[in-house]
Amino acid sequence: MSEQSEQRQFSSALRDANSPFLPSQQRPDRPIRVGFVLLEHFSMMAFTAAVDALVTANLVNTTPLFSVSTYGLGTTAVRSDLGIDISSNSTLDRLSLEGPSAVDILLVCGGFRCALGEFRNLSQCLKTAARHEKIIGGLWNGAIPLAHAGLLDSQRCALHPDNHAFLQEQFPRVQLSDQAMVVDPARLTSAGPNSALAMMLALIEQLQGPDIVRAIREILSCDRANESSDPSLVQPQDDPNLPEPLRDLLQLMRSNIEEPLNVDELATCIGLSRRRIERLFQTHLDASPSRYYLELRITQARRLLLQGNDSIATIAAACGFLSSTHFSHCFKDYFGASPSQARLKHRESR
Repeated sequence: MSEQSEQRQFSSALRDANSPFLPSQQRPDRPIRVGFVLLEHFSMMAFTAAVDALVTANLVNTTPLFSVSTYGLGTTAVRSDLGIDISSNSTLDRLSLEGPSAVDILLVCGGFRCALGEFRNLSQCLKTAARHEKIIGGLWNGAIPLAHAGLLDSQRCALHPDNHAFLQEQFPRVQLSDQAMVVDPARLTSAGPNSALAMMLALIEQLQGPDIVRAIREILSCDRANESSDPSLVQPQDDPNLPEPLRDLLQLMRSNIEEPLNVDELATCIGLSRRRIERLFQTHLDASPSRYYLELRITQARRLLLQGNDSIATIAAACGFLSSTHFSHCFKDYFGASPSQARLKHRESR
């Protein structure tokens, strides 16, 4: 049997956490090129939220999925709403919409104090992008330039509430949405920073599929507030939809990485039968308790391996493996490389 056919796959609960380090992902022909046009006084939060989604998408894949470039209307220095000048990559007149360096997605980033009048060079650029069937969008009030270019006629758009009256008065043919974001196949708009992130995740899912988005959320959702507004960190497996006994089991496993408990010991601690525990894991996590526990320990070991300098033997012991040899075999089964190879590759890529 070939080595590739023996490659073990992570179960669904821990697949996303390890996806950036797995070897068997498809390589895109080239990254999708995303261009941001930054208006004077653009919202830094909306812009960084959108870019964060794209950068994180690259982090959770073995090869880059997106490239990002920025453009000022007439100068490379663009002032954000924070009063900080941002140096864009280029100016609008040098933005390519044809040929090998052409952008695939063009997004206009507005902000609370951005001018709402028409910029003719931007209108012309947007019209040309539409003729070339590019995906076009706006952040905050970045939809206003799209409306000036006639690209939102008879279409829905999301917009910051402060600009609703202006849009309705000046562009009666545009359908103003009461939603914070609108994502259509060729047009996408969002009203603020939070919806900018949500909009980009929806776009990424449209282009790259739900697995990538789940992996992005794995990284970006660790500090979301829970239902009681407690700002404590949220573990990826703390799904409130899971039964409480299963959540207790997951917490027990996380608390006993160095000295793993067997299923009978888990059953005794929680007060459930072994059979009940096995059913809970299979039903909700699509894995046996032992498999999930192993993958949890492998994930912990991967983090220690790539983020620290401890020896492989020390990491193996800290994650409950009987020997460094056993750990190395398990690690290679999942990641396709030995711990030492994975650490070397990670350091060379930084």
